[in-house]
Amino acid sequence: MPALLKILLPVEFSPGSAGAAHYVEALAGHFRSEILMLHVVATPSGVYAPPEALTYSTAQDLVEELVVERKAQLETFLLNELKDYPVERMVLRGDPARQIVAVSEQHHCDLIVMATHGYGPFRRFLLGSVTAKVLHDAKCPVWTGPHLETAPPRDAIHFHRVLCALDLAPHSREVLAWGAGFAREFGAELGIVHAVPLSTARMGPIYFDPDWANAVKAHARDAIAALQAGVETKGAVFLETGDPAAVVADTASHFHADLVVMGRGAPGLLGRLRANSYAILRESPCAVVGV
Repeated sequence: MPALLKILLPVEFSPGSAGAAHYVEALAGHFRSEILMLHVVATPSGVYAPPEALTYSTAQDLVEELVVERKAQLETFLLNELKDYPVERMVLRGDPARQIVAVSEQHHCDLIVMATHGYGPFRRFLLGSVTAKVLHDAKCPVWTGPHLETAPPRDAIHFHRVLCALDLAPHSREVLAWGAGFAREFGAELGIVHAVPLSTARMGPIYFDPDWANAVKAHARDAIAALQAGVETKGAVFLETGDPAAVVADTASHFHADLVVMGRGAPGLLGRLRANSYAILRESPCAVVGV
């Protein structure tokens, strides 16, 4: 994995953002990273606009007022927590997800760290619309998780075990390389989990073959061995049959993983964020990096 020389921390002043910053502290302290803290003021739409928008003659008036307020708020947000790190603070206007992705590319960020929840009408969903779009579109890895608002303080964050969830698609090599590199950086134990879906385990060439599941697992084990040889790493391998998200979550719990590294799929016409990726994120007991 490349060194995390620049980390993008999108914030919306929530407990989740503060929790995400704890992980940024831990990572920046190890990699001596620069931190780019970003807040994006979204233009109110006709579908959803806050009540205060009604007191302004135009949406642009409201946005300009919010930009001034949020710049002042951002200057002091997490000031004490990040006082020992080089931090650039930026407020932009526009679509939050698009701006986050654009800034990550323009500033050559190596990692985006953000909470799953946001303000507004999407709070009821585990994965807010902004985070979902960033996971879908970002080129660099995205660090998030369902429990960032309860993240421990920086001194209590440790990475002893890293679990890579591989689906054995072509992108798996990149996922394993990133996870293995991160584990080496922190002297962590590496684990690799692959779930064989029940629908696959029960298939046979023509008739049901009781040895089919074992053959599928053997093929997966060989594929994982080849991947490990390709990236010159070695980790404990967990092969289970069942729902991928449930298998990954259960393995992460029993392995006592501090971090799950998963793939989001390769960029392309159909996008990156797959159904299994979302489900793994939803069920994970620890922070997740989507590569």
